[in-house]
Amino acid sequence: MAGSMPATRLTLGQMRRSAGRLASAGVAIAIGTAFVAATLLAGNIITSTTYAQVSATLADSDLVVFDDAQSLTEADVEAVRGVEGVAAADAQETFYTELNHGGRSIFQGVVGAASDPRLTPLEVSDGEWPAAGDEIALPEDVAERLGVGLGDSVSSSRWVTDTEPTKLEDGSETYEGHEVVDKLTVVGLVQDPYDAYSAMGGAAVLSAPTLAQWIADESSPDMTSAIGTIVVALDDPAAVESVRAALADAVPAATDVTTTDEHAEQMVAGMSGGQDLVFLIFVLTFAAVALVVAGLVIANTFQVLVAQRSRTLALLRCVGAGTGQLYRSVLLEAAILGTLASLAGIVVGTALVQAGLMIAPAFDLGVPLPETVDLSAPVFIAPLAVGILVTLTAALAPARAASRVAPLAALRPADAPTLGKGAGRGRAVLATIMSVGGFASLALGIVLGLQGRIDVGLLAAVGGGSISLIGVIIGSVFWLPKVAAGIGRLVGAAGPSARLAAANTLRNPRRTAATSTALLIGVTLVGMMTTGAASARTTLDNELDAQFPVDVDVASTIYDGDQMAAVPGVVVDVVDGVDGLRSTTAVTDASVSTADEQWLPTLAAAPDQLRDVVNTPEDFDALRPGTLVVPDGVAKNYGLEGMDEIELTGPGGRTTLDIVGVDAQYAYAFLVPQDLAAIYPDLEPNRVWASVAEGEDVTAVVASVQDAVSTTDEVVEVTGAVVQRQSYQQVIDVILGIVVGLLAVAVVIALIGVANTLSLSVIERTKENAMLRAIGLSKAQLRTMLAIEGMLIAGVGAALGVLLGVLYGWAGATTALSSMGDVPLVIPWADIAMVLGVALVAGLLASVVPARAAVRTHPVAALAAE
Repeated sequence: MAGSMPATRLTLGQMRRSAGRLASAGVAIAIGTAFVAATLLAGNIITSTTYAQVSATLADSDLVVFDDAQSLTEADVEAVRGVEGVAAADAQETFYTELNHGGRSIFQGVVGAASDPRLTPLEVSDGEWPAAGDEIALPEDVAERLGVGLGDSVSSSRWVTDTEPTKLEDGSETYEGHEVVDKLTVVGLVQDPYDAYSAMGGAAVLSAPTLAQWIADESSPDMTSAIGTIVVALDDPAAVESVRAALADAVPAATDVTTTDEHAEQMVAGMSGGQDLVFLIFVLTFAAVALVVAGLVIANTFQVLVAQRSRTLALLRCVGAGTGQLYRSVLLEAAILGTLASLAGIVVGTALVQAGLMIAPAFDLGVPLPETVDLSAPVFIAPLAVGILVTLTAALAPARAASRVAPLAALRPADAPTLGKGAGRGRAVLATIMSVGGFASLALGIVLGLQGRIDVGLLAAVGGGSISLIGVIIGSVFWLPKVAAGIGRLVGAAGPSARLAAANTLRNPRRTAATSTALLIGVTLVGMMTTGAASARTTLDNELDAQFPVDVDVASTIYDGDQMAAVPGVVVDVVDGVDGLRSTTAVTDASVSTADEQWLPTLAAAPDQLRDVVNTPEDFDALRPGTLVVPDGVAKNYGLEGMDEIELTGPGGRTTLDIVGVDAQYAYAFLVPQDLAAIYPDLEPNRVWASVAEGEDVTAVVASVQDAVSTTDEVVEVTGAVVQRQSYQQVIDVILGIVVGLLAVAVVIALIGVANTLSLSVIERTKENAMLRAIGLSKAQLRTMLAIEGMLIAGVGAALGVLLGVLYGWAGATTALSSMGDVPLVIPWADIAMVLGVALVAGLLASVVPARAAVRTHPVAALAAE
C-alpha cells in the first residue's frame, strides 16, 4: 500500500473529495491572512500619512540639515549646495510684513520661492512663482481678502535696522531703524494643500534673494543667524547615505542630517513623550494582535475540519495506509490549503486597502494619502507565513491522533468526545498558567508604560494579552458550556426545545467551547479596538488641547519700549463680533522682572474669562488674586522649580505672589489683571484670545477673523492654531477610520468562524437530530432548538469577548499613551450593544441554515447515513 499510494496522491485525492469542507476552512484562512495583510498595509499608510502631516513644511525633500540652536548661516546653505549629489537646497526661513491694499491691512508671513519644486509644500494655482525683487505670490484667501488679483500691486511695510549704532545717554549703544514701504506686483496665487503654514494663516512667497535681503535688513549687525533647517533634494534619492555623510562633513555646525521620515519620526516622538507611537501602536502592536487573532481563528476552524475526517483516515488505515503516510498526508493537505488560501488572502487584503485609497480622495480628508499600496516583502511574507504555519500547527494534533487510531477501533461507532481526567488536569493546569501569567504580563506592560518605557511595555502587554487570551480559550471547555447551560435553564420555561438546547451545550463540552470561542475571538478584537480607539481618542484630544491651548490669537505687532503695545479697541470689537467664535477675551502679555532681575513672560487675564476661552480650563482653577500659575515648562526654563512664592517688580512697584504649578504647555506664567497693575499700572491688553464654537468650520472662522481685522486699518497678527490643531485631528480621524475598516474585517472573521464551527457541529449531529425527529420532535421544534443553542453559545462567547476586549483595549491604550497623561477608560456602549446584537444574529443564522437541511432529511434516511 505504501508504494501504490504515495502521500501526495493520497492527499490530492482527499482534497478533491472534501472540496466543500476545505472551502470553509480556506475561507477562514484567507480572511485571517487578508486581515494581517490589510493591517500591515494600513500601518505603513498611517505611518507615512502621519509623518507627512507633521513635517508638511519639509515637502518632498530627501534630506534635512538642522540645528537645534538655529545657528546655521547662508554660507552653510551654499556649502550644502556644493556637495556632490545635491540637486537643490534651501534654508527654511519666515519673515513677517504688513500688506496693504485699498484700505485693508494684513500682517502676513512670507517665505522664499523654492529652488526646486520638491522643496516647497505650496502649489501655484494661478500665475507663476515670483522671480524679481518687486514680485510676490499671495495665498488665494489673502488675495481675496485684500481684493487683488494677478497684476495688481500691494504695499509692504517692513522694518529696516540702521547699520550704525546710536549712542544713548548712559553711554550704551543700540540699533534703531525706520519703516520701509515696498510696492510689490502680484504674479501668482498659491495653495497650501496640506496646511503646512496653517497656523500663520498661510504663507506668501517672495523670490529667495528678496527674502534673504529683507531678513538681513531687519537684523542688526550684532544679531546671530537664525537658520535652523535646510531642506535638500538629491540628484539620485538612492544615494541618501553617501550624501548624508558628505553633508555632515560640509556643515559641522549642524545638529544632525536626517531623511525627511527620520526628521518626522523625531517630531512625532517629541510630541508623544519621546516614543514613536505611530510605529509602536499601528505597525508593531496592531499587526501583532492581527497575527494572533488570525492564528486562533484559523486553528479553531481547521481543527474542527480535520477532526471530522478522522473516520475517513481510519478507513484508509484499514486498506493498508501506514501511520506515517496518514500523518504526512494531513500535514501536506494543511500546507497546500494554507498556501493557497493565504495567497488569496493577501490578494484580498491588498485589494481592499487599494480600494480604500481610490475612494479616499472623494471624502476630502485633508491629509496626504498615497495613490497606491506598497506591497513590500514583509507585507507579503508575514501573512503567507502565518497562514501556512498556523494551519500546519492546527493540523498537528488531529494528524497525530488519526495516525494512532487502531483500524478496527476506528470502524466502531464513536461516542461524543469526553474529557479524560488526566487530559483534563493537564489542560486545566496549562489554561491556568497561561491565563494568570498572561494577565500578569499585561499588568506589567501597563506599569512599564506608566514609567515611560513604552516600547518594552507594549511588548509585554501584547504578549501578555495574547497568552492570556489563549489560556482563556484553552480553559473555556471547563466553564463555558456550564455558563451557557445555566443561562439556557433560565429560558427553559420556553418549552422542550429550549431545555434540549441547554442540555446540548453540556453534552459535548469541546464542541460547545470550540463553537463559542470562534466568536469570542472576533468579539474580543472588536471590543479591544473600539475601547482602545475611544480611550485613545479622548487622550489624543486632551493632548491636542494641551499642544494648542488657544484657538485664535490676535496680537499687536507694535512695541512700546520693552512691552507690546495695546490692541486697538476697534480690533477687539470686530473680533468679538465674528460669527463662529464661542467666546473672546482680552489678555495682557507682559515681560516682568523677578527679584533676581530675570525677565519672566507673563499673561494677565480675568480667571472666568480665561477659562471660557482656553481648551484646558482646569489649568486655571487656582488662578486668583495673589497667585501666579506657573506651567511646568516655564518653571524649569526660568528656575522657578521648588519655589513657593515669587517677588515681581515693575515701574509701579513690587508684588509678592504665591506660585501654583500646573502640568500645562503654555509659554507664560499667569496672573490676574489687578496683580499685574500693581507693577505695570499703565499696561493695557495687547492680545485677544478667542475660541471657535463647536461644529464650526475652523478654517472659515479664522478667515473671518482675518477679514474682520483687515477692515480696521490696524496692523495686528492673527494666529489660528486651531487650523493646525484640526490638521492633526484629521490625521487621527483617518487613523481611526482605517481602524474601523479593519474592524469590519474582524467582524467578518468572527461571523465566518462561528458559522463554520456551528454549521459543522450541526452536520456532525445528523443522527442525533434524526433520532429526536423519530421520537416526536417536530421540524419547528428542531429549528427552535438549534437556534436557541446557537444563540446561547454565541451570546456567552460574545459577552466574554466584550469583557476581555474592554480590558485589553484600555490596557493597550494606557500602555501606549501613558506618556501623554492619564488615559481614561472610555466604554463605547453603542458599539458594544451592536456587537452583542450581531453575535446573537450570527448564532441564529449559523444554526438555522444547516437546520434547514436537517429538517428536510427523513429521520430513517438520516439514521441510516454514515
